[in-house]
Amino acid sequence: MLSRPKPGESEVDLLRFQSQFLATGAPPAVQLVKKGIRRGGSTNPDRPLQQDDRDMVMLDGTMTCEAPAPRDRVAQPLGSSHSFQGPHLVTGKGLSGHEAEQEAQTIHEENVARLQAMAPEEILQEQQRLLAQLDPSMVAFLRSHSHTWEQAGEKVLEEQRPGGPSVPVTQEEPVMSASAREPRQDNELEPGAPALKLPVAPHKEWLHMDTIELEKLHWTQDLPPVRRRRTQEKMQARFSLQGELLAPDVDLPTHLGLHHHGEEAERAGYSLQELFHLTRSQVSQQRVLALHVLSLVIGRAQAGEFEDRLPDSVLRLLLDAGFLFLLRFSLDDRVDGVIAAAIQALRVLLVAPRDEELLDSTFSWYHGALVFPLMPSWKDKEDEDEEEPPADRAKKSPEERRRPPPDLARHDVIKGLLATKLLPRLRYVLEVTCPGPAVVLDILAVLIRLSRHSLESATRVLECPRLIETIVREFLPTSWSPVAMRPTPSLHKVPCAAAMKLLRVLASAGRNIAARLLSSFDLRSRLCRFIAEAPQELSLPPEEAEILSTEALRLWAVAASYGQGGDLYRELYPVLMKALQAMPAELSVHSPRALSMQRVAALLTLLTQLTLAAGSSPAESHRESAEALPTTPSSVTWTQVSGLQPLVEPCLRQTLKLLPRPERWRNLGPVPTACLLFLSAYYQAWSQQVSLCPEDELQDMERLLEDLLQPLLCQKSLGSLWDSLRLCSPLCNPLFCAPAPEALPSLVSLGCAGGCPQLSLAGSASPFPFLTALLCVLNTLAQIHKGLCGQLAAVLVAPGLENYFRQCVAPGPAPHLTPFSAWALRHEHHLQYLALSLAQKVATFHPVPATGAALYHAVALALLSRLLPGSEHLAQELLRSCVFRLEFLPESTSGGPEAADFSDRLSLGSSRDPACGRGALLAQACHDLPSIRNCYLTHCSLAQASLLASQALYRGDLQQVPTLLLPAPQEPLLPTDWPFQPLIHLYHWASDAPSGLAPTNTVGTAMRVLQWVLVLESWRPEALLAVPPAARLARLMCVFLVDSELFRETPIQHLVVALLAQLCRPQVLLSLRLDCPLPGLASFPDLYASFLEHFEAVSFGDHLFAALVLFPLQRQFSVTLRLALFGEHMGALRALGLPLTKLPVPLECYTRPPEDSLALLLLYFRALVTGALRPHWCPVLYAVAVAHVNSFIFSQDPKSSDEVKAARRSMLQKTWLLADEGLRQHLLHYKLPSSSLPEGFELYSQLPPLRQQYLQTLASGVLQDVVLET
Repeated sequence: MLSRPKPGESEVDLLRFQSQFLATGAPPAVQLVKKGIRRGGSTNPDRPLQQDDRDMVMLDGTMTCEAPAPRDRVAQPLGSSHSFQGPHLVTGKGLSGHEAEQEAQTIHEENVARLQAMAPEEILQEQQRLLAQLDPSMVAFLRSHSHTWEQAGEKVLEEQRPGGPSVPVTQEEPVMSASAREPRQDNELEPGAPALKLPVAPHKEWLHMDTIELEKLHWTQDLPPVRRRRTQEKMQARFSLQGELLAPDVDLPTHLGLHHHGEEAERAGYSLQELFHLTRSQVSQQRVLALHVLSLVIGRAQAGEFEDRLPDSVLRLLLDAGFLFLLRFSLDDRVDGVIAAAIQALRVLLVAPRDEELLDSTFSWYHGALVFPLMPSWKDKEDEDEEEPPADRAKKSPEERRRPPPDLARHDVIKGLLATKLLPRLRYVLEVTCPGPAVVLDILAVLIRLSRHSLESATRVLECPRLIETIVREFLPTSWSPVAMRPTPSLHKVPCAAAMKLLRVLASAGRNIAARLLSSFDLRSRLCRFIAEAPQELSLPPEEAEILSTEALRLWAVAASYGQGGDLYRELYPVLMKALQAMPAELSVHSPRALSMQRVAALLTLLTQLTLAAGSSPAESHRESAEALPTTPSSVTWTQVSGLQPLVEPCLRQTLKLLPRPERWRNLGPVPTACLLFLSAYYQAWSQQVSLCPEDELQDMERLLEDLLQPLLCQKSLGSLWDSLRLCSPLCNPLFCAPAPEALPSLVSLGCAGGCPQLSLAGSASPFPFLTALLCVLNTLAQIHKGLCGQLAAVLVAPGLENYFRQCVAPGPAPHLTPFSAWALRHEHHLQYLALSLAQKVATFHPVPATGAALYHAVALALLSRLLPGSEHLAQELLRSCVFRLEFLPESTSGGPEAADFSDRLSLGSSRDPACGRGALLAQACHDLPSIRNCYLTHCSLAQASLLASQALYRGDLQQVPTLLLPAPQEPLLPTDWPFQPLIHLYHWASDAPSGLAPTNTVGTAMRVLQWVLVLESWRPEALLAVPPAARLARLMCVFLVDSELFRETPIQHLVVALLAQLCRPQVLLSLRLDCPLPGLASFPDLYASFLEHFEAVSFGDHLFAALVLFPLQRQFSVTLRLALFGEHMGALRALGLPLTKLPVPLECYTRPPEDSLALLLLYFRALVTGALRPHWCPVLYAVAVAHVNSFIFSQDPKSSDEVKAARRSMLQKTWLLADEGLRQHLLHYKLPSSSLPEGFELYSQLPPLRQQYLQTLASGVLQDVVLET
């Protein structure tokens, strides 16, 4: 029995099958019959079938479908004359024998007549149109044949017609179908309808064409030309099959497969809506194609290709349209191709490859294994929950409060996916379907991204039934068949580096997860298997073996970060020693491979963690809190790691030789950084060994400094690294931290799609990792050996470091807090903190220059306000050491207080008591710095659990490290107004306490805060630039709201007066805005209303309290504040007895420009007339009210409304008729404000002529009114 053709057979195989079939002589299963072509009406439709009629295919006699014979295209030369001798390609084959020649000749004559009737331009245009529709490969094929025939000089004979005429072939010209030229039947078109230009005229004899519906044949016409829209109407974006955005007016050939029968059929490409429609097709190939194109579109969008070409975010549109759940539904498809395409699209959507490369390449940096979770902020969700009434929220059960997956996905894509049971489906695909290598790698990449989301997501990945077991069993086997260089058809039962990386990322999420991985999945044997052998001996492709070995070392390093996995050290000790001994030779290679350097750095990082584990013991662990984790004895002892330094130090020497050669230095990657960090951990662990003699360690440190570090500090190449800090700093270059083009709040990524520039913090030329590690070593040496501080101070005087610090504290835009900026700023904060820590250690034994000390203090203040979650230990150490360190306030000993007094005398123009002047207050504040520090350490305390975890990480107490995932960086650790934080705590404490009871030591806390704020206002004003002047005023007002006695204390009064004077400076008044949103304050008018109530209740005419009440009433501020006093708190006017000479701002600030609020003017006039506002009760506001009423009644603004004019006339009439002659004199004869006069203003001795004339006119009108009334 003959075999049938199978998929994949070539044409040669088909011809061979045909020869075999013909040789057997078996009867065919398909009978071919001929049916004549009907033309014009001369053919009898009832004529019986003939053998020579057109081809008809009859399958088992049940179905008949016409197979039209293909028509070849005729080629002709272009020119003014045409010499067509006979038909060339149209042979008549398929027609009856006696009609074949005649029919072919008729067709040929018709073609010749049509071509002769056309102009050459028309022929050329038609030819170009057909060429655009044909496949270029077919056109090239035909032209190559034509060229061959012309070169041979032969005539092309007509096929199947011997002796027929020939036609020279020069250029291709299409021939219209004969059936297209025949007249259409009358009943084919409705009367008045335009004729359809179809390429083939339909016939009723064709299958399913009994009733011809012409409206359904529109798609067979030629495409209309692409129209260029000149309007501003938005057009639908269309994409090619490669995910490229096509221009709206692009005209592409149809053979590319980009035209279809949907909307805008003339435009090439597919819209997102059409691609979504294709994903629901019944044809699996169309579903695969649609998912593939969508994944390409997403990839290009994330790369920023559409940023300037589309108004909206493509990714946001897709997610809003439900693309996430479309992928999830596609994962449940039965077709493997659809599942593979869906997983590929899911990886493109979730995983940013450059992000993973960045995190992997920085693993060996200073605390590089610690990363922020890639999860969005849930502030929006909390805001929505707050809008719901508390009673309704309380009624809901936990099940009702559980959000559905679409709701979760709107705020967090990862959580929404996990809610759809994604993990069990991925496990099923891996375990049951056994997909190809690409699908396996995509699934592992997706699982790595899910594990980076949060501790909760990592736990769900770990606890998914049989998921980790399947991955470890299938993709981390201990024995496998050797894999050649070529791509393997399956990754099952073959070690995979991505699987090892997944376990490493899972272990980074928490110490409990790491312990479960080591104990439950037999990872110890696998780590031994992949570390014991060199990468070239693993029977894997070289690159994959290198990455697998690196990831195994990193996984062990992560476990060692928790104090786990130490028992492997004894088993693999010979392997590690052998690798260390071979490391100098590996580093001496001229062009070391990047993967090899990453493996070397991972090995050094592992040894660093093992050394720290040997240095920390349970007895020395910090057990200060009940929240401390239980500790177990470390399985690594100091004796086992004490011999590592002689092996690592030569590696460092080898790398430092390449520092003057930038290209070779960059090729080393993180190896020099890892060497320095190992030395720091080594000496730190050595110092904790109480049983050893400390003199040996001190002598070894001196040897290291003399032989290795001092020559390094003197190199010019190191100076160039310091100089490049400013070029690579995110703080100095905020544009480095710009959000990614397709950044979405619900799908967090670092945004490294385009890669990191060479001169950036994460670039190949970045000096940050090496300099941070160098400062770490120097800090360790200075902390243990105090005698080396003088020699180590040379680092701090590097010009590049000083210039970098100056630019960091210079006013300028700060980087926006994005996932990438949080990651980058954390590493920059490490360098700044270590430099400041070294500076304060040096300052203890050696004097620091005044300029340098002030710069260090400014950097410490700026760094304290920028530190992110996870750096709680650094914040506490800054508060303890640098921020309140007297050595970093050189102004205290270099005439700073005296200069402050002199400045006040020049600006205020009056002399104060020297005992309460600003200079004396500053001197007292410097004396009280220890008390001020204790106050801020108490009130700026951080969360205890976070502080303990941070301390364990930075101190190297591995037994207390809970996780390598940092808290989510939603905002900095301390608020921007942290100097006022204790005062705000007092205010909230007093507000929440029953009966308004204030906490103990209120006076001391308030005084320390005011002292520190005065120091910052006077000597470090840049530290308060982030706090608006209006916010500072609001914080000062809180002093008076704490209780009824605090503001009466003399030290408090002096400090508030000094701070209020700083707010009253002209340059500060110009930037004072009370109507803008203020941090930590719902509304300033509400605060002012509370302030007025408290003033009425407890002030008893206190002048300082009154000055603060009057301060917001200046003309430049909102009229709402003045209306609050004159409309709702008229009783407070009697207690505002502040003399005009003690007013902190000029009186003109209240009187200019003239008041334009009619309601307030009426309140002013009522208060004056009724006697509620008198000059001896409230001299300031009396002068202000008189000035504004006088300006109003004598104003001649023609643009005033009728209401204002009537009110002005009425007020002037009432003023003219006032019985109080003194008030009448003041209102009518007011001239200018003057604080030196008792009344607060000057008076006209005689009114100007215009006003006098105006009053006379008014007086006559008043008399007439009186006569009429009588």
